[in-house]
Amino acid sequence: MLHAGLLAMALLLPLLAVAQAVSDPTPLQYRDAAEEARFHALAAELRCVQCQNQSLADSNAQIAHDLRREVLTLMQQGNSDAQIKQFLVDRYGEFVLYRPVMDTRNSLLWFGPLVLVLAGAGVLAWVVRRRSRQVQPMGDSEERW
Repeated sequence: MLHAGLLAMALLLPLLAVAQAVSDPTPLQYRDAAEEARFHALAAELRCVQCQNQSLADSNAQIAHDLRREVLTLMQQGNSDAQIKQFLVDRYGEFVLYRPVMDTRNSLLWFGPLVLVLAGAGVLAWVVRRRSRQVQPMGDSEERW
């Protein structure tokens, strides 16, 4: 019994190493509170390129740690938010932006749901109107419930 317990612990021990959260060994160094606020606002607008639906601020992926460092470095070099976003878009594509710029390439994503709802409402109105014409009014001689 004791041997089985020790064997189970020995087999489960490597899983503890895998289960540990990835942490950034050195925290980011901000010059002042305004820079920190700007950084957090910008990191919330950017998507982690590895995670599907997490912002750069929320992700614990190693690439997110690296990108946060890169963003802070670009900020401290004097780049504007627009320049930083453009740098990341050039590198990773528009996927990195939570709110991509609306243009002709993605207009279907912006307006597609509205078009589908309006088309569905039009079809529903057409079907209801067509069926209402087919219903014959009841005559006086017909039995009513």
